Amino acid sequence: MPSFRSATLQLKRRLGARVVATGDAARFAASFDSSKISFLPAAVIKPRKEADIGVALALAHQHRVPVTVRGRGTTLMGSAAPVRGGWVIDMLALNRIRIDAEAGMAHVQCGATVGNIQRAAAASGWFYPPDPSSREYCTIGGNIACNAGGMHGGKYGVTRDYIIALRGFLASGEFVEWGTATKKFSAGFNLRDLWIGSEGMLGVVTGAVLKLIPQPAARWTLLTSYRDEAAAIRAALALFRQRVQPAICEFLDRESVLCAERATQTTVFPGQAGRPVILLEFDGSAADVREQKAVALAWARKHATAHRAARNRAEAEKLWEVRRKCSGAMFELGDAKLNEDIVIPMRNYVKFIRFLGGLRRRSGLHIPTFGHLADGNLHVNIMYHRADRAESRVAEVTLGKLMDTVVRMDGAISGEHGIGLAKTPFLRVQHRAAQVKAMRAVKQALDPRGILNPGKMFEPVRIWKFPKLAVHLPWDHK
Repeated sequence: MPSFRSATLQLKRRLGARVVATGDAARFAASFDSSKISFLPAAVIKPRKEADIGVALALAHQHRVPVTVRGRGTTLMGSAAPVRGGWVIDMLALNRIRIDAEAGMAHVQCGATVGNIQRAAAASGWFYPPDPSSREYCTIGGNIACNAGGMHGGKYGVTRDYIIALRGFLASGEFVEWGTATKKFSAGFNLRDLWIGSEGMLGVVTGAVLKLIPQPAARWTLLTSYRDEAAAIRAALALFRQRVQPAICEFLDRESVLCAERATQTTVFPGQAGRPVILLEFDGSAADVREQKAVALAWARKHATAHRAARNRAEAEKLWEVRRKCSGAMFELGDAKLNEDIVIPMRNYVKFIRFLGGLRRRSGLHIPTFGHLADGNLHVNIMYHRADRAESRVAEVTLGKLMDTVVRMDGAISGEHGIGLAKTPFLRVQHRAAQVKAMRAVKQALDPRGILNPGKMFEPVRIWKFPKLAVHLPWDHK
């Protein structure tokens, strides 16, 4: 891998040793993300002000140095791993948050964590809904890069729905702003939305203006159990047909529930161990929640084998325990996981659940599945043992069958994680050749020297074949 020694020396002279780190420890820490596959960069840039990024990019553009931008590195897709070396820009120090309480907007830098943005908004009576499970760690810049969602997506939408304006730098180092802090903007091409979900390949986001909404006045949580997965899915569809829109509608299949029950040494519903569950949260005005509660309880009595409602927030937190524990607990089924965040249209929910049952039987693998029924974003976890070559091969074949079937059912291979490295073998399963060609043309136009996050999205990489680092990250479930 090229050392880019001359360019890095120039970078150090321009920005100083406090901003540019070339020591082994700093380089290693920036060499991987949650995919835990390491590629050592030549230098790590820790900008103290946004203008530092423009300087770094101008030099990188001049010398054709690959640049990878990272926040905390919570992505599972290898999106923040510097696969071509070069320079890593670490955004964590750029973390300012300012709430405009009058306009209902948040002015944020890219390194601010989503959890801190939500708390700052709540302190002024506002609500920022997108809530990935890593919100206490993940940064808003990373959320913008992959258009992150979360459990509130069905009712409230995803990151894209809350971006009013962006600012940052082109690959050349030129500063740009897409939109302004106004509720309407229709002046020229909408390049703001082009940057959202572009995984750091079209420009570097340094700040954003976010839309906020009023805090819901009331919340109510309900946990329900079913005899099997198909019954759970049909029940959820029956609820949606009543035009009831839960803030959260989380589904856990039997394997997910069993793993959580073993991890917590408790049974979700006594006498019904290992039954699939749906966890619902309703929010809104006190009157709205009372009305939704009555409908939901009548629905649960008709469709569920058991149900339990929270009487207060403390009880609601206990009900959420099964959802929080299930992912980490899955490692009792295998030491490796292919975690896929696919999306299925509502009309194919039951068909897809039946397909998963057949996939388990044919592969002989455990495939615990959970996710967000309100928007069809399911996390399908193919568990296997990495040292078992035969099992690893079966897992790879099973993953291919999963992706082919998702696309045949008019679904998406990713709903909130993005492509990165991990989903590169399946980009052309999702997209026709003309669509990929158009994407590459956009990339060429905005990054003609190909320095921004190179090696991602377009070039197939079987990430599961790479050796993984034996490191434990703060947000790891296991």
